[in-house]
Amino acid sequence: MNFKIDKTDGNARACTIQTAHSTIQTPIFMPVGTVGAVKSLDATDLKEILDAKIILGNTYHLYLRPTSKVVREFGGLHGFSKFDRSFLTDSGGFQAFSLSKISKPDENGIKFKSHIDGSMHYFTPKSVIDTQYDLGSDIMMILDDLVALPATKERIELSIKRTIKWAKEASLYHEENKQKGIGVNQNIFGIIQGGTDFEARRFCAEALCEMSFDGLAIGGLSVGESNQQMYDTVEAVMPHIDPKRPRYLMGVGTPEDLVENVERGVDMFDCVMPTRNARNGTLFTTFGKINIKSAAFINDHLPIDPDCDCYTCKRYSRGYLNHLYKARELTFFRLASLHNLHYYLNLVKQMRQAIMQGKFKEFKKAFYAKRGVYDK
Repeated sequence: MNFKIDKTDGNARACTIQTAHSTIQTPIFMPVGTVGAVKSLDATDLKEILDAKIILGNTYHLYLRPTSKVVREFGGLHGFSKFDRSFLTDSGGFQAFSLSKISKPDENGIKFKSHIDGSMHYFTPKSVIDTQYDLGSDIMMILDDLVALPATKERIELSIKRTIKWAKEASLYHEENKQKGIGVNQNIFGIIQGGTDFEARRFCAEALCEMSFDGLAIGGLSVGESNQQMYDTVEAVMPHIDPKRPRYLMGVGTPEDLVENVERGVDMFDCVMPTRNARNGTLFTTFGKINIKSAAFINDHLPIDPDCDCYTCKRYSRGYLNHLYKARELTFFRLASLHNLHYYLNLVKQMRQAIMQGKFKEFKKAFYAKRGVYDK
């Protein structure tokens, strides 16, 4: 991976990440393709319509089905999905958290029961890297111990202890494998845990910065804390994260979350929100969210957002989309997902332009003004 900071504006950064499969300009939002596909979209939609440079896949889900060995036989995720740009794969740590009723972490890894067939499995720092070698992702995430918030001080201390231990194992294992010619074009990111405890975050960040990770992620946020607690935690940990590596805030979030955290120095984001909300009829616009299910849109000839130039807005009316949703027509899922993802990808592109011009504060003020919410 090649990483370059192109411009800064305050703490906000515009950077370029070069992987074996694509050039990624940050800030960047990564559409979530959990099982190797972004729901309702294919590789052509992602490349030719959205021009996405990187998407996210999930190690836990792909390990279970179709299995990483099957994916490897098709040439990894790039060959399997035909999306030949960059992939980032999460390690499964979040699934251990979200499926906590069927998983149990210990000092050496995470034991879990498959949500598909009930079979038992055990993820370790090394095994999840092996799985991601099969998947062939450009960026591999380490196994981490994530906790719900609020959490006790004792549980947070245990979380960072495990996360640092597992990070060392994963980092050394990847370095050893690269010497053997394995995973040489794959990059590895560490994950900083610590809840909303600033001292725990600092301790974990400094420990991970001493390791040979290609990038560093902030995990364990947007899991029960308030938005302001999230922003304050990111702001507190940022001075302790190596500025010469990409910074990735995992699983976040709303358009407002992206703007606030870019201002604090985050480069990369992912979240299921744009596609999940699309499927449920909630669409993002420059002036806020709309619910296309509303009867107010039955005879509306306008596009979702008159200021949007996405594939959907250039072709279809709110009235038509209202009809498709109510008819449960599958076409709705694609058109709504294309719009919401375009909105997110365009938002980060606009932020990059503002940073490059030294006008991020003006951008942020205009962003909130259009939504009727003025910056504090």
